[in-house]
Amino acid sequence: QKNGDLLPPDRAAPLPAFQTLAAAPRCPRPLRRSTIRAAISRGRKEDTVAVVREQLEGCYLLAGIRYEGLTVKQFQGIRDALPESCHLLVAKNTLVGKAIEGTPWEALKPCMKGMNAWLFVHTEEVPVALKPYRAFQKEERVEETNDFIGAVFEGKYYEPGEFKSLETMPSRAEVYSKLLGALNGPATSLVTTLQAPARDVVAVLSAYVRKLEEESGAGAGAA
Repeated sequence: QKNGDLLPPDRAAPLPAFQTLAAAPRCPRPLRRSTIRAAISRGRKEDTVAVVREQLEGCYLLAGIRYEGLTVKQFQGIRDALPESCHLLVAKNTLVGKAIEGTPWEALKPCMKGMNAWLFVHTEEVPVALKPYRAFQKEERVEETNDFIGAVFEGKYYEPGEFKSLETMPSRAEVYSKLLGALNGPATSLVTTLQAPARDVVAVLSAYVRKLEEESGAGAGAA
């Protein structure tokens, strides 16, 4: 057939082959704000649990304090008054509960209600650690509204009414003084018969007691 000739109606020219076009790349759907907030919140919760677990290392006592109603200024004042061996943290009960789960500190769970702050004491001198908050309560007149809610010491749970025993515990210096008093009392004859190295041990212990007493006196004067 020559170019330009018309084809009969029953012999129409075939349609050109279709070319498959590549699909345009899809843009990733933007994350919803709620998803971002949830991820941030989850990250912060995990960080808080990690901080609590870190504070539990080398901790002698963990106490809860009723935090509701205290101002930021008051809270900072409490922090400033605490010894360096203490750390005060505001954290949700659920997060603290998760951090102490399966540990001796789990005995504190019965008092985990309301808004609380948590006092981590990293020293054997428990009375010295509790004294600054007692002074704050008296000064601000919040003995009833913002009291201790409970504590765990040596695996035992202490209710608010039992804190007196924690606040009147003898210091290491007092314990060592009593020990030396016992040695210098009825057992004097026994001590004098000890060899020189043993007497040296007693002398070192006496010097250590004096050092602790001096440090304790300096700390009380600074407070």
